[in-house]
Amino acid sequence: MSNLLSRLKRSALTASLVASASLLPHAANAGDVVLKSADGNVDLKGEFVDFTGTEYVIRTALGDLRVAAARVRCEGAACPTFDTDAADLKFVGSDAIGDGLMPLLLSGYAAHLDAEAAIVKAPQGEQILANFVSESGFGDKIGSYLVSPSSTDDAFEGLMTGEAHIGMASRRILPEEARALKQAGAGNMIDPNQEHILAVDSIVIITHPSNPVSEITLGQMRDIYAGRISNWRELGGDDLPIQVVSRAKDTGARTTFEASIFGSARVTNTASEIIADSNTDMAALVNADPAAIGFVPYAYQRGAKAMNLVNACGIVHQPDAFSAKTEEYPLKRRLYLYNRADLDNALADDFLEFALSEDADSVIAKAGFIDLGITRRPQDMDGQRARMLLEAKTDAYEEGVMREMLDQMAGYDRLSTTFRFRSGSSRLDERAVIDMERLVDYLADQPEGTNITLVGFTDNVGPFDSNRELSEKRAARVADTLRDTGGDAIAHVEIATAGFGEVAATSCNVTQQGQSINRRVEVWIEAANQS
Repeated sequence: MSNLLSRLKRSALTASLVASASLLPHAANAGDVVLKSADGNVDLKGEFVDFTGTEYVIRTALGDLRVAAARVRCEGAACPTFDTDAADLKFVGSDAIGDGLMPLLLSGYAAHLDAEAAIVKAPQGEQILANFVSESGFGDKIGSYLVSPSSTDDAFEGLMTGEAHIGMASRRILPEEARALKQAGAGNMIDPNQEHILAVDSIVIITHPSNPVSEITLGQMRDIYAGRISNWRELGGDDLPIQVVSRAKDTGARTTFEASIFGSARVTNTASEIIADSNTDMAALVNADPAAIGFVPYAYQRGAKAMNLVNACGIVHQPDAFSAKTEEYPLKRRLYLYNRADLDNALADDFLEFALSEDADSVIAKAGFIDLGITRRPQDMDGQRARMLLEAKTDAYEEGVMREMLDQMAGYDRLSTTFRFRSGSSRLDERAVIDMERLVDYLADQPEGTNITLVGFTDNVGPFDSNRELSEKRAARVADTLRDTGGDAIAHVEIATAGFGEVAATSCNVTQQGQSINRRVEVWIEAANQS
């Protein structure tokens, strides 16, 4: 357990769970209420009897029912209300994080602290309110936590106004937002002490489960959302008018989607477009309409059919966790937590330490999101990458390099850890710092004699041989950083390097973004050492 509890105990916070100001319900009048869950599985009507701190009690024809407050929201004049202004730690921003991840993340954090957690959906909107008491509920109050899911734009507005201690963002902060916060005394918002990568995510294209179309190109998606393709038969499907479903303009999911699909082009939306209020609503609308198409974060597919994406170069991308971790899936994003430099809040510091640690990985995965933990995948000779190398049309010299790569692939698995560099720089990017520490921990647990190879790749700008030499130098640079970071902890691991230049592109080289994705160093681990 961290020093947080001892710091809080010294503050003489001795209020009990139910007496907590942030969770103490105001008096409610007798009357009917409805308890509803976001997924629609719970919809109960009855007379309000009590709120215990963790459960609602309602009286129905079947008798008194007790329903976990964390699973439902209470609707009706008789519902209790809560003093949300009294919360000790306030989160504001992305609904993908706030609705989809924070309830489980707070529960996992409470378990990490050996605390009793009362988590309830406040009747005022979609806010989530939690209160922690140490020693499994028998100790002192740790603190109260308020999560207000809305949009990523609100995360930075909340940090600016002081309404948020931590901003939840499903995109990176924009330069103008960072400058405004810096001028307001919030510090450097892209400093690693203020900008925290919580998880990675894919924006998944979804259709009704009965839709026979299983893959779609980025160009086709662009035409659908611009109104130029309007019937599924144009894509080889049934003769049905396509029902386009989207999200509001200020949401992180739509921002990521449109930036990836349209780039800097002006977006013209179809007249029949439906706007979903939330990611859950998006999935529900698509699941209810055989003609619908939409996009949701990875965790919100909810039984809808996920489509493979084909980029302009013909590379097929599956919307799975591995491609999200490597950040090679076209519709990708990072999920962030931001805090101000002038924030003096022990609760915030301790929560961030947990949320960014390996201890939180299982909670993030349980919520359906993609954690930063390392996963391993065989490089099968009948897999997509091997087929792409074998089928590539090129000259004999480049074909020889591809054959060399295939020979080495045969004995190695690939780890999801993939290092990239800052644009126009030899410095690793902000995520690489996190990945380097996690790779050291992963390798430290591997058996004696483990062999890994750091494999460099480049874009196709410049001569082939020069690119190969550059890829080898970048792999060597990452190897040096790995040895320096790991020290004696990974002394039992044999580290080699290789470079294959511009072969095996994972993105199109026609854009700067595609080129940056291809400039990478992968981590291969000898398959024989898999435990």
